[in-house]
Amino acid sequence: MSARNIALTSSDKDLNYDDLASGLKASLQKDKSAFDADRLQKYTGPQLRELLNWPRPLPLEDERVRLLHEVGIELERSFDGKASNLVEQAGKSAVNLVALVARHFPGFRDHSVYKGRQVFLYKRAQIFVADLWGAFNGQGYGEFKDISSLTIMADYIVPAVLQQLGILKFSPKLASTIEASGEICPGTEEEVELRACSIHAVEKMRELISVKSGRQVLSVEMDLWLWASGVQSESLKHHRTLSIYY
Repeated sequence: MSARNIALTSSDKDLNYDDLASGLKASLQKDKSAFDADRLQKYTGPQLRELLNWPRPLPLEDERVRLLHEVGIELERSFDGKASNLVEQAGKSAVNLVALVARHFPGFRDHSVYKGRQVFLYKRAQIFVADLWGAFNGQGYGEFKDISSLTIMADYIVPAVLQQLGILKFSPKLASTIEASGEICPGTEEEVELRACSIHAVEKMRELISVKSGRQVLSVEMDLWLWASGVQSESLKHHRTLSIYY
């Protein structure tokens, strides 16, 4: 469970990535079995808050607890309780690992229907792979021969940064909703467009930068740069969507 996956969907302005990431790290340092499959199946909402060192109910707390249980049960049932077995089964392929995660864990099936067509965004499945790649410096569990196949992890920061850079242009209605901190419901045309157009735009940027620089630029690198730029900007206004997929 990445802290970024919780921080993104919050309407609580104090719930940020750094605090949650620190909470997860501290919990694991204190108890190395905190994320074991059998433990994940038993967490309650208050226990999850304690794990994250968070003083009040989390956004979509009941659903997040259910997803923890789902991960723990499936890890035990299909991977002998070990996430490392899941990673090894992918055979050093980022694409295979994303597919495995989506196949075995319904909570990672980030699908939407847009004007009658199914759209696959897979933000959390992809960030799982990207985090492994980054944490292990592309070696060991983080070695993926096709890491370039990943797109950016479309959530709420990247669209806002792209709009700020003038790469995306929002309709007056959408811009007004975002400026007023209004909620955009998950699965709506506006929400799917924000995420899907961000992915497309960054792929075009990546292609251009690769040509200009003379080296292959990865989407995961672009994602990190855009994300970091966004979280450092105090004036950035982003869309708000309460969703388990961010």
